[in-house]
Amino acid sequence: MLSSYLVNYFHQLKTEIGGQYVEIDAAEGSKTSVMLASLPADGPTGQFFFMNNQLP
Repeated sequence: MLSSYLVNYFHQLKTEIGGQYVEIDAAEGSKTSVMLASLPADGPTGQFFFMNNQLP
């Protein structure tokens, strides 16, 4: 049986955990979260995303 889970990583957001060194606030960074949550079942997996762009 194949899994329907996609596992990706995206940039860190400015939060209490991320601290002062993270440059992207939650409002701007949430766009990537929404994009990844909306991927189709056959979308990319095992990738890194920054500002809605898949990086090598």
